[in-house]
Amino acid sequence: MRKHLAEQERLAKEQAAARALAQKRLDAEQNLFQRAAGAVQRLAPHGRVHHLPEPPAPIPAQRQLDDARVMQESISDEFDASTLLEVDEAMSFRRPGIGIDVARKLRRGHWSIQGEIDLHGLRTDDAREAMAGFLRESVRSGLRCVRVVHGKGLGSPGKTPVLKGKVHGWLVQKNEVLAFVQARGDEGGAGAVVVLLKPGA
Repeated sequence: MRKHLAEQERLAKEQAAARALAQKRLDAEQNLFQRAAGAVQRLAPHGRVHHLPEPPAPIPAQRQLDDARVMQESISDEFDASTLLEVDEAMSFRRPGIGIDVARKLRRGHWSIQGEIDLHGLRTDDAREAMAGFLRESVRSGLRCVRVVHGKGLGSPGKTPVLKGKVHGWLVQKNEVLAFVQARGDEGGAGAVVVLLKPGA
């Protein structure tokens, strides 16, 4: 029992000595910092908290460009193109500044048809998007003359060509379209239009 108590006393002394040594080293390090820093003075409290300003939100540049392009290419179903169409043997359109001979040449096949899109069976929204994409790709590819097939409306209720008038209105709203005429009989007749595109648009 005495040996056990003596062992515990010895361990307690060693632990106390270790703690004292550690405290001595800590005091020495603190004194070293104070000697290096020199005399210091506490700042007067000012009651304000300074926060770093939040960084500005990133500008979605690509989305802005995409939105601008969509707005530029947007075409409305409410646009009435009938007042801009020439009333002759075949409804046609030519942009201001385009001579009447251009429509005449277009009708006679002066420019060969380089591309075509068929909108048969498409809903109005799908047809609008498809035609806009087709014109965009045609211009990008350097095509000058293309055909848009909208159908004669024989399968529509009342045999009324739903897409025909809409296609005319959409084409009039596209700046890259210089003129268009109803296709000749062998090119689709009343169910299609032949479109002349602006060069390098």
